[in-house]
Amino acid sequence: MRVLLVEDHRAMREMIADHLKERGFAVDSVGRGDHAMAAAAVARMDAVILDLGLPDMDGMDVLTWLRTAHPELPAIILTARDSVDDRLLGLNSGADDYIVKPFNLLELEARLRAVLRRAGSPRGTTYSLGGVTFDTVTREAAAFGKALELTRREAALLEELMRMPGQVITKDRLEDRLYALEDAGSANALEAAVSRLRRKLAAAHASLQIETKWGIGYRLIAGAAEGGAQ
Repeated sequence: MRVLLVEDHRAMREMIADHLKERGFAVDSVGRGDHAMAAAAVARMDAVILDLGLPDMDGMDVLTWLRTAHPELPAIILTARDSVDDRLLGLNSGADDYIVKPFNLLELEARLRAVLRRAGSPRGTTYSLGGVTFDTVTREAAAFGKALELTRREAALLEELMRMPGQVITKDRLEDRLYALEDAGSANALEAAVSRLRRKLAAAHASLQIETKWGIGYRLIAGAAEGGAQ
């Protein structure tokens, strides 16, 4: 899951980002409204955590833009504005949740997961293929009921491949989902993640193969791989 965090207070931004990364999220963190809109325009996000007191514009303006440009994108307001009128304005303007500072990091994480798994959301899905299951909210994977120990990036890779089994997913798309804008991987980082995930699936005797399409990307297939798997 890739989260856009919009918070102008640097220490708080880093604290939230560090916590979410430890819990399995890829996080793009910015401190301005224009940077938030630019980030959301170039990368597919799964959710936004949005402060309202930004230095260049009101966070409500960012929310209005998000609801127009990305109407299905879950958004959580995280702000010091605690009046009932402010809460009503935020929720009625399209926020999925409204959290007042000070706050608890675990509660923020729980509320984030809650908006991601709401009924009807493709982000609240459990994928199943070849004896492997992956819960997109809890970020937990299992092979034949036994937990698979995956790193955050390995879990993100498995999720993207399981979204479209049998279809080739380009390297550019996979890199976009595995790495935040400020955390871009090295030239061979994706290949290394694929190699690690292959080994873990094989060790778990999963009936899945990650097939390489040279110069294009990868695809996930159930059962023995057809020629070209590396």
